[in-house]
Amino acid sequence: MGGRRRALHGATVCLAMVACTPLQSAPPPVKTGPDVIIGIPLGLTGNLSNESAMAKQGYDLWLDWVNERGGLTIQGVRHRVRIQYADDTSKPDVSAQLAEQMITQDGATFLLGPYSASNTAAAAAVAERHHVPLISANGSARSIFAKGYRYVFGVQTPADKNLQVLFDLVATANPKPTTVAVLAADDSFSQEVAKGAIDYAQSKGLQIVYSQKYPNGSTNLYNLVNEVKAKSPDIVINSGHLLEAIAMNKAAMDLRLNAKMFAYSVGPTMPDFVKALGPQADYIVTGSQWTAQAQYKSDYYLTGPQYVAAYRKKFQTTDEPNYQVADATAAGIALEKAIENAGSLDPEKVRDAIASLDLACFFGRIKFDSNGQNSSKPMLVEQIQSGHRQTVWPPELASTTVVYPAPSWTARLGPLPDAPKAKLPATGSPPRR
Repeated sequence: MGGRRRALHGATVCLAMVACTPLQSAPPPVKTGPDVIIGIPLGLTGNLSNESAMAKQGYDLWLDWVNERGGLTIQGVRHRVRIQYADDTSKPDVSAQLAEQMITQDGATFLLGPYSASNTAAAAAVAERHHVPLISANGSARSIFAKGYRYVFGVQTPADKNLQVLFDLVATANPKPTTVAVLAADDSFSQEVAKGAIDYAQSKGLQIVYSQKYPNGSTNLYNLVNEVKAKSPDIVINSGHLLEAIAMNKAAMDLRLNAKMFAYSVGPTMPDFVKALGPQADYIVTGSQWTAQAQYKSDYYLTGPQYVAAYRKKFQTTDEPNYQVADATAAGIALEKAIENAGSLDPEKVRDAIASLDLACFFGRIKFDSNGQNSSKPMLVEQIQSGHRQTVWPPELASTTVVYPAPSWTARLGPLPDAPKAKLPATGSPPRR
């Protein structure tokens, strides 16, 4: 009986202790707030539709990332992100109209940029007027950021540096080039790229033997390429977009314009460049904002290899994402991180957080200068080799070495076929006498 009483007494003491011990409270449930709407005018049709499609892929990758993590959590309230896309038909005035509508009618709290400098400039003016932060993914012309805007930022290296890095590469080449010919589309981005390349080449002691601009969107460059051929330049530069790059290469091939290096902006980074040209795309070089082979330290978001894997999984492809994809994702995570740092969705507080952002991610470093540009980020050089883009500069980030000088068109394709013999028109039989 004594043992039983002692057992009962011990149980009573334990129950008393449990009763006196405060229960550990469960964490309060996270509240759900309204969606955060982000507006993006984008050229889903028109002459920039291929490049814009790449940008949309990058934005969609970021949208998956942020919403799979529960969205944006601000002061204990969780907000999913919703992107409001609208087709600007690749036209700046439509970009401006859509940006206005997104802010005033569709409830967009923030904007991410359309494709191209001209369209970004148009949307940026609207964002600035309404004090709505806009982060540009694919508009890097300095003319956008030279207006003293406070609410407009860009993740890309400024446009004038786009092809300058090529001349750092060829400074190590043997034989060294001495002459350069430049063709450029007449849009603001292409003109800034061309001027930056010309100025930098001349500072390195190279001679510009030809420089000419043409209408943006041109698909027939034979006359200009013939003029370039007469100058026999060592380096041929085309500053334009995908359609012009394809047109340039076809004309150079057909006319057998040979150079030690062909360098085009934008176009060679697009998958459709190789699809359109096949082996004729080999040996073309381009400046690139980001490459899949470049391994940057990442403290936020995914590493470079993880990003490539996520891209391939989402879009069911073996292709690597190009820089137009990566730029868009980088713009999204820059906005996300700034909102996180601000702890607020208030546009003024987020704007200040963007201005002070210093982020190491798969894209490289994102840190905006006083004009809102990511001017300290270096450019890279890619070359198409056996149908694949390879990073060839700078050496510490390269996946292989550059092929220089490029083989002649005849060495690659053989001599031009003989022109077909002219057929004389039938004259009929002579009259009988």
